[in-house]
Amino acid sequence: MKPPHVAILDDEPEVRRMLSDALEEAGFRTTSYGRAAEFEIGLKRSAPDVCLVDLGLPDRDGLALVHRLALESGAAIIIISGRAQVQDRVTGLELGADDYIIKPFDPAEVVARIRARLRKGRPEAERTAQTARFAGWTAHFDRYALVAADGTDVPFSHAEGEVLRMFLESPKRLISRAQMQESLGGTAGDSFDRAMDVRISRLRTKLGEDPKNPRLIKTIYGAGYIFLGDVVWG
Repeated sequence: MKPPHVAILDDEPEVRRMLSDALEEAGFRTTSYGRAAEFEIGLKRSAPDVCLVDLGLPDRDGLALVHRLALESGAAIIIISGRAQVQDRVTGLELGADDYIIKPFDPAEVVARIRARLRKGRPEAERTAQTARFAGWTAHFDRYALVAADGTDVPFSHAEGEVLRMFLESPKRLISRAQMQESLGGTAGDSFDRAMDVRISRLRTKLGEDPKNPRLIKTIYGAGYIFLGDVVWG
């Protein structure tokens, strides 16, 4: 089995070299890019398991790139940035990033965050199925798409897929905010809560839910969420 592949996008050569050295020493494969244009060409040649993306890019808006990756790529997305404001972190997570690491950082922390992210996304023995059917929908986790009863494809992001899979694996059971944080990772607090609210709102929209009276993903105020549909895996 090939080791996980990490794509690094940062315009600072020293940062790219530091990350590549630390990750390869830890057993990962890496590919590094200094510009978004090169990075996007590289993605077409080889799909990485994880993308490390700096927001301060010379040829592209970093947040726009993160959002595009979240919609089109199955890779986990981790932002690495010198922007330390809470709003920057919240925006990055809302646009689909799975994690946000502030510069300067210890390379060992990046390695640990990547390992944690891959552990959360790795199917266990009882979670090998990549297809789930519910309420006239089919969720394909191998290609990040929902298929409606009429055959219409509705893509979802890696981050949205994590939340959807969590619901589909525990239907008709209350999932608390604390359980979500433990399962999906991230730091508990307003930024995590807001990111979860955005992901759930987007899932409801894609499922055609009435925002005032959703029939599948119910909010239990002060407690968490319940997915009410019957689910068949495989």
